[in-house]
Amino acid sequence: MSVPDAELSPGQLSRRQMFRRAGLLGAGLGAAGVLGTPGLAAAEATTARSRGDREPRDGYLWLAGDHHIHTQYSSDGIYRVIDQVRHATAYGLDWMVITDHGGATHAKIGVDKVNPDIVAARAQVRDALIFQGLEWNIPAAEHGTVFVAPGRNEVSTLKEFENSFDGSVKSATSSTPQNEVLAIAGLNFLADAVRRRRVEDALFLANHPARKGLDSPHEIRGWRDAQPSIAVGMEGAPGHQAAGIPKPHGPGSGRGFYDSTPGADSWPGYPAESYKTFGGFDWMTATVGGLWDSLLAEGKGWWITANSDSHTVYADTSERGPNSDFNANGKYEDPIYKGVQNLTAGDFWPGYYSRTHVGSQGFSYGAVMDGIRQGRVWVDHGGLISGLVVRARISGRGQRGVTLGDTLHVRRGDKVELAIEITLANQPNWAQFVPTLARVDVIQGDMTGPASDKDVFTAPATKVVQSFEVGKNSGTVTFTYRLGAVDRPVYLRLRGTDGNRSAPGLLGASIDPHGPQIDVFGDADPWKDLWFYSNPIWVLPRR
Repeated sequence: MSVPDAELSPGQLSRRQMFRRAGLLGAGLGAAGVLGTPGLAAAEATTARSRGDREPRDGYLWLAGDHHIHTQYSSDGIYRVIDQVRHATAYGLDWMVITDHGGATHAKIGVDKVNPDIVAARAQVRDALIFQGLEWNIPAAEHGTVFVAPGRNEVSTLKEFENSFDGSVKSATSSTPQNEVLAIAGLNFLADAVRRRRVEDALFLANHPARKGLDSPHEIRGWRDAQPSIAVGMEGAPGHQAAGIPKPHGPGSGRGFYDSTPGADSWPGYPAESYKTFGGFDWMTATVGGLWDSLLAEGKGWWITANSDSHTVYADTSERGPNSDFNANGKYEDPIYKGVQNLTAGDFWPGYYSRTHVGSQGFSYGAVMDGIRQGRVWVDHGGLISGLVVRARISGRGQRGVTLGDTLHVRRGDKVELAIEITLANQPNWAQFVPTLARVDVIQGDMTGPASDKDVFTAPATKVVQSFEVGKNSGTVTFTYRLGAVDRPVYLRLRGTDGNRSAPGLLGASIDPHGPQIDVFGDADPWKDLWFYSNPIWVLPRR
């Protein structure tokens, strides 16, 4: 450290910055280039991560991951598969999905060509589960992650799916009933592939669902109702979380690149606020009593995730390789060292900021997919908390109860409580500070059954029912929310914040007195506004 940064070679500087990120040196500005550290992958994955996160908690391995990552096989990507995988493991991820953009070139060339790179990465980085998927241009709607369990048919299945059902490939992007039917047909294809054991498993998650207003409420319900074991959820928080960093030090855009206005194919019922993020989270998730809650009130298992959507990383010093011809080759040439930080990029490396924590019954591809499908998932930004255990149980019975995504069946009149255990942040995040959790909110809603109007996007009976002030900044905290005697079916979910930015929710202070503020376009530092969210638990009294 006695040698100034300016006197180091590019490779030496890149190595120093990587050690800084791993917490082994003092904090420094800027992200390392993807080259310059060729021999560090194993060391990064070992030294930058705590092995304690693989210890079972509450009966599960809580494995952190990211289902939305792009590479040089995307028309707007840059990095090699191994670059994304090495960074993801260095920043604490256990599983990840490579999701290059669907489209004519990818369907023809890229889906085949990326697979050997994924297979090679699996061999080189054995401490990670690396799925192959793609970012589906959903007919009549936005984008979505589609991924399958590894196996001999993973490429052929994804290739046939993309060629047959991708909105861009099939010229089916406009919001028409015929295109909506094509989207359902795509989900049916995936379900059939699993049923016939062509692939062991397949999942679909809607990406940045409110960004352009293209995913109507009836389409979301239609996907889930058509194939509830395939269509299981959406990004509760989009990627591109660096996009709101103010100029000249950042892109100066909307957080998550949520900078759109209604277009010809946008669903007309959405309010203007839906095109923005709130504390970095999508409007559908962030609004208490909003669209997500309207689905949960029906009893639909529709889960939320968070991820990087990593294309080009903020402050990285790489650029695409020269003489790249994406249309001819289905990929860009390997990135090269540029030496100048890219401050207009809006992404972070996978695991650097956003994480999806899955309660898995083992360290395997199938176990992670099953955990996602069951809704054993909580998400956080910026390492706000280190662990979360939630149980709904009958009071005074000594029972363990049920966890996230599950249903507690009780007798009518039984007293029920929600037990919450949170492990507070115990080390600096990648911005080199230890986050402090200020408040935890319990959100409760009534189950009302199937909606007669498939485009409804409110749940009037849902509200924040209790808030807990944390009052400490290390160790573990526990809280208990007592529902009392249960006489009707309800669901519960959690949210927590660092307390830096709060405002009454969109449906009023009586519903949500201290929710996330709408993010300011061009001035939304993601590190100063951290939240975590959990998926729900249902409580059903027997008749």
